[in-house]
Amino acid sequence: TGNDKGAGPQKLAKKGEKLKDEMDALVDEIDEVLEENAEEFVKNYVQRGGE
Repeated sequence: TGNDKGAGPQKLAKKGEKLKDEMDALVDEIDEVLEENAEEFVKNYVQRGGE
């Protein structure tokens, strides 16, 4: 079972790549929301920060 040793890091690399892709998609979605609601976001942020 010497071939199994290479499978672990390879699986981790694929999982890492999948997670990176998911994170990129999430960041893109957040960017879209902020672009649509930037003024409201800033108002809410300033309000919370000023409390």
